[in-house]
Amino acid sequence: MTSEETLPTSREELNAELKALLRRGYESGIDVEGGFECRNGVEHPDWDVIVTEVEKNGRLE
Repeated sequence: MTSEETLPTSREELNAELKALLRRGYESGIDVEGGFECRNGVEHPDWDVIVTEVEKNGRLE
């Protein structure tokens, strides 16, 4: 993380960052669907993240 980056302070901000990350990966040609292990060393918890594509509901977001 650089000094210019800000930390998310709400679930909404975290969701916005995840959305932006997934879009950047998709636009770069990365298959973003699937499982990702996030190992973080002893000072932070580890997470398992599952990404699945969902059907659009027809409304603009």
